[in-house]
Amino acid sequence: MTAHREELASRWQTGAVLKRDLFSTIERGRYRTEDGEVDAVLRHLDDVPWWARPLANELFRRERRALASAGRLSIAPPLLLAGRRFLVRGWIDGVPLHIAKPYGDVGFFRSAKIALRLLHRSGITHNDLAKEQNWIYAHGRAYLTDFQLAHSFRRRSVLFRLARYEDLRHLLKHKRRYAPGALTAVERRVLARKTLITRIWMASGKKLYYAITRGMNFTDREGRGVRFTRQAPAIAARLRAHPHVNDVTIVPFPDRRTGTGLYAFVEGNAAEGELLDFLGGTKPAAR
Repeated sequence: MTAHREELASRWQTGAVLKRDLFSTIERGRYRTEDGEVDAVLRHLDDVPWWARPLANELFRRERRALASAGRLSIAPPLLLAGRRFLVRGWIDGVPLHIAKPYGDVGFFRSAKIALRLLHRSGITHNDLAKEQNWIYAHGRAYLTDFQLAHSFRRRSVLFRLARYEDLRHLLKHKRRYAPGALTAVERRVLARKTLITRIWMASGKKLYYAITRGMNFTDREGRGVRFTRQAPAIAARLRAHPHVNDVTIVPFPDRRTGTGLYAFVEGNAAEGELLDFLGGTKPAAR
């Protein structure tokens, strides 16, 4: 039994694997607190290959440190428990931004800006907010998740101000997509001006990143893999044929073992077990 399983033996019950890549495994399940069971997420490093461990450990430390502060601000999942190679955080009952698609929802982006301001006041920058899946839409307001690239600053240095600016600029890019009419003149100026670090990254590092991750058969949203392009439509069509399903959205996630995993968001009135049985022969592809 792995170290985190021994420590959580009587407190954690896995429901599903949400993501598995070179740097960690993320599971959704139930966690028993002193006040009872709650929905939660477990991140652990047990399956990380030896050569990826230094970077995996650094990403893990960044998230653990950031969640310890951001989770108390009600803008991110609370940190429930943290060990040397695992952490348990709360579950936010919402959907990622690219699924919620809050067109014209000015209130959502107002709350997102407040959340970002609170995060920055605590000395933390997120550094990965270009990804819509790191913004969660829940009960009409915005929450942040996935703090692996976050950095905690001890002082308001030049680097902190640059990172803070980029966090804001990425939020405004999402606002421009979903609520362009609500952009202020100041916000438009921010969108028009990238930092020097960003321009260098887009001209060099970003292209290399896409080339490498596409070669590994997965990326976050760009190179979605064969499973997403070929199998996801068939799975979605099958699920929509269920009499108690109104709509289905399938999104990919990196999986070190299969390249790309598939996660289905189902709108309707049907139990998970019922839907898995209904999928029948398609079931193995719907991880």
